[in-house]
Amino acid sequence: MSSVQFRPLDPRDWPTVAEIYRQGIVSGNATFETEVPGWESWNAARSPECRFVAEAGGEVIGFAALSPVSGRCVYGGVREVMVYIAERARGRGVGGSLLHRLIEETEAQGIRTHQAGIIPENAASIRIFER
Repeated sequence: MSSVQFRPLDPRDWPTVAEIYRQGIVSGNATFETEVPGWESWNAARSPECRFVAEAGGEVIGFAALSPVSGRCVYGGVREVMVYIAERARGRGVGGSLLHRLIEETEAQGIRTHQAGIIPENAASIRIFER
């Protein structure tokens, strides 16, 4: 795999991002959702800041995004993190690098607490977040 680069997620990335998300759904250990939402629904449920894709060789191979955990102002600096990697790119450190990039950017924006709900069977995700 060529070197991995990160850039902001663009709505035009949605078909590839949706496919990567579908792979997570099918795995049975990445989310409790049973189908990929449309762009409008997915976009509305995510925080607008700090959405990234990972690219290698000009292809999107992963993405990271944030969701608010509450509408209460006391939770303004808290976000739930999602990181998804394409099947063909797993096991190569992309997830950890993408998470690191996301945390750097969110901390620069005043988001100080990142949380993730991880299904116990998702050992790769647990390892990434333990670091």
